[in-house]
Amino acid sequence: MGELSTWLSGQHPGLHTYKAFRTKTLQLSASDSEHRALYQLLAAMADRYIESFDEAPLPVDTAERAYRKLRDIVAEAENSKQAPAPQQIQALNRVASAELF
Repeated sequence: MGELSTWLSGQHPGLHTYKAFRTKTLQLSASDSEHRALYQLLAAMADRYIESFDEAPLPVDTAERAYRKLRDIVAEAENSKQAPAPQQIQALNRVASAELF
């Protein structure tokens, strides 16, 4: 498991987690230039979720489903970091097109 996957596995599926996740991915983007695109895409995905549900009621089943999907996407993305370039690009494209809800 990667750094983000490990961190996510101990979090609650609430909006606070997505805000902290966005902060973590932006920090990683700044410190890991080799995978900057990946971290920027993950941060953008979290931003879309935050913008959609900030100050709005969120059904528990929607929150849990989105959280599971986020964990799956992050695990796949982290696993792709050591893959050959074509597989990394495929993973980036999946992250770019992923919607959590």
